[in-house]
Formats: sequence, C-alpha cells, structure tokens
Amino acid sequence: MEAVILILGLLVVAFMALGVYATVKVVGAAKRGVDRTITQARRTVEDTTLRAKSYGQLGVGGELAQLRLSLRTSMRATQEALQSGAVEDASLSESLGLFQRLGVHGRELDEDLKRLEREPDKATVTSLLPDLKKRTERITRAAESLRWAARDRARQFADDDLAALNVQIDVEAGALRHWTTEEPAAEARAAAAPESPDSPVARGQERSGTDPAGGEGASQAPQAITAPDPRLRTEYPWQKAARPETTN
Repeated sequence: MEAVILILGLLVVAFMALGVYATVKVVGAAKRGVDRTITQARRTVEDTTLRAKSYGQLGVGGELAQLRLSLRTSMRATQEALQSGAVEDASLSESLGLFQRLGVHGRELDEDLKRLEREPDKATVTSLLPDLKKRTERITRAAESLRWAARDRARQFADDDLAALNVQIDVEAGALRHWTTEEPAAEARAAAAPESPDSPVARGQERSGTDPAGGEGASQAPQAITAPDPRLRTEYPWQKAARPETTN
C-alpha cells in the first residue's frame, strides 16, 4: 500500500514538473514572439523615418539619413540571403561568420551616424561626412559581395540541377517512344531477307514452270494434240481436279 502511494506521489510530482516546464516554454516562446514583433515594428518605424528624412530634409541631416538607410537596407538584404541559403547549403556557414564580423562594423557606423543626427555642430558633422561616406561604401560593398556570391551560387546549383533533369527527361522520352526505332529496323530486316522456298511466290513460280527471273522453264511439257478435258482443269494450285466419269 505504501509503495502504491509512493508511486502515485511521484507521478503527481512528475506531472506538475512537466506542466511547469511546458508553461515556461510557452511563456518564453510568447515573449520571444512579442520581442520579435516589437523589434520589427521599431525597425519599420525607423526605416520609414529615415526614408522621410532622406527625401524631405536638406543639408547634413538628409545626407546622414541617406547613409543610414543605405547601410541598413544592404545589411538586412545580405543577412536574409545568407540565412535562407544556409538552410540548403551548409557551405554558407563560413559566409555567415564573415557577415557577423561585418555586422559589428555596421552597427558601430549606424550608432555613429545616429549620434551625429543629434549633433548641433553642423559644421563639424559636415567635415566628417566624406569619411562617413567611405565607411558606408566599404561596408555596403562587402555586404553586396557576399549577397551576390550567395545568389550566384544558388543559381548555379539550380542550373546544374535543371540540366541533369533535362537529360533524364530526354532519356525517358526516348524510352517511351521505343516503337519509332524498332519499326524501321524490323522493316529493313524484312526487306533484306531472301524469299523462302516455301513462300507463296516461290511455289507459284514452280507450278507455273517459270524461273524466278520470269523466263520459260526448260522442263515444260509440250501441249497435247487433243484439247484437255475442262473438268480436269484447275485454276489455283490448291484446287482439286474433278474425277473423270467412268463407263462400265
């Protein structure tokens, strides 16, 4: 009895622990989902604000906004291309590692540009713009190089797979049309084979007394003086001759 109670107690504790674990996992997943939603919303708001400043604001503020927008757009596109490609191509993991190192420089530059947007000394910011543009171009050029290399690699794999598929389809189509190659071969063999002595044409030539070339046979019997009995005449080789009438 004590053993049964102990087992029931352990089961209750196990179910409670499992419930707590499941609750923690669900809460954690919900929290991560909310964080992703908030981050995505904040990113969308920032991109919209930067786009509005780059087109609607003149001077240093508009140039800084344009640099930030160009940097964020290029880095985000490269990250999405590498992450989606790494799912099917494991060799892109090294490219992802390089992009993460590049992302450190990208975040530092974005923070610098963001601070300079609030800088009241516009003259100093203007003097720093050439260096900021060079840094932005170097980072975006490196990101674009990784992104287009990954896309070219994926496209090459797709082309190779399509070429192999076309070869297999051609082979299968030829197998499905096998009669187009067998019938001409059979007709050629039938035309090249000599006629059998038992063929109807050969038997007709033997009975007609002519050689295969069409000439008269040498052993043809001479015609009788008296007319032949029409009842004994046969028109076809397989037709039996009628018996003559006998008189007693």
